[in-house]
Amino acid sequence: MIAVVDIAVTWLWVAFLVLWFLAGLASKRSVQVQSGGSRLLQSALVLLGVALMFNLHHWITSGWLAVQLMPENAPIVLSGGTLTLAGLLFCVWARVVLGRNWSSAVTIKQDHQLVLRGPYRIVRHPIYTGLLIALLGTAMIIGITRAFVGVFVIGLGFWLKSQTEEQFMLHQFGAQYVDYRQRVHALIPFVL
Repeated sequence: MIAVVDIAVTWLWVAFLVLWFLAGLASKRSVQVQSGGSRLLQSALVLLGVALMFNLHHWITSGWLAVQLMPENAPIVLSGGTLTLAGLLFCVWARVVLGRNWSSAVTIKQDHQLVLRGPYRIVRHPIYTGLLIALLGTAMIIGITRAFVGVFVIGLGFWLKSQTEEQFMLHQFGAQYVDYRQRVHALIPFVL
């Protein structure tokens, strides 16, 4: 059963990435884009986190990053698979609600709208929240320290990107966004 969940989670990520790419083709034209420098740092952190999580170059084979933190047993793997699925579904929900305003880079789109419904009533950055939940679930399945460190590094990249988004939204929507920020937490409901 553990192998089935592992395979299912792999295919969930593949399907998610393909869907994400295809949905991005329908985005509105950008009228303001973040600087290349800030995007480079955020992207580098996310790529480093992914490399750590999935040990892409098999360069971590010993040391504290290779320590098995969670046992590979059915309850842990099922819980991780459930979190992965829930996080990815939350992302897709947020992406559907955001519609053509979405972009992989921080942008202001032509006729940009401030979306306050659906998962955006729960957190201001539900795509990052969903991805972090999904990545945490996948890290549980992997169970090795490097996977959890990878989630942390990716989370840092998302946090930096969210700070840039916050500035763009404040500039574009002013007091309306200030009010939204006071009512809705950024990444974790009722906490952060």
